[in-house]
Amino acid sequence: MFDRIRKYAGRFRGTENEEVRKPRVSRERRAHNLFEAAAVYVAARAEDDQDRIEEAAGWVSPEALSFGVSELACRAVLTLARERDESPARVARDLLGLPVV
Repeated sequence: MFDRIRKYAGRFRGTENEEVRKPRVSRERRAHNLFEAAAVYVAARAEDDQDRIEEAAGWVSPEALSFGVSELACRAVLTLARERDESPARVARDLLGLPVV
């Protein structure tokens, strides 16, 4: 009787079963980071790739995607402002084609 219990319990401790317990993450099923989703989404929008847009939009919630896109926009404007040696407000208005105030 105890042998049966040891064998049963041994299945959960055995090295061969450690592989079974490890989560297997395939390329298609892994969880996507909201910033990764935002980067793919924005790049796809720039390239007008509707399939990629829809794919990236499905990786995270709409709220998370919106936050990620907003964060990406802020970082992009700051980077361009530093490169151009201009204010972020001036760069943002320039990118949107608005007159400089």
